[in-house]
Amino acid sequence: MAGRTVRVGGLPADLPPDRVADKLTIHFLRSRNGGGEIADVQVLPGAQACALITFEALEVAQRILKAKNHVLSIGGKEYPLEVTSHVAELNPDEVARSGPLLPA
Repeated sequence: MAGRTVRVGGLPADLPPDRVADKLTIHFLRSRNGGGEIADVQVLPGAQACALITFEALEVAQRILKAKNHVLSIGGKEYPLEVTSHVAELNPDEVARSGPLLPA
């Protein structure tokens, strides 16, 4: 999945996450928006709601990141989206150390 996932911010906080996910899917499937086939959409709720969208192909994610002015239209309102590349956070428990620890 590395490189195929983008983070989308600027989502409407007043709509159900499943409706937002549907609208994002439609927006990012359209070729005129630089989109293409989508593998997964996850809407992460919170004060600064965002979504993680994983595309089937790396090239689609790269096109999405290059495209400017993504705007999501829902119910007559427009929401400017902030699209950035997603970098997975490393879990400290999953990071393996190599070699012995050196004294400080």
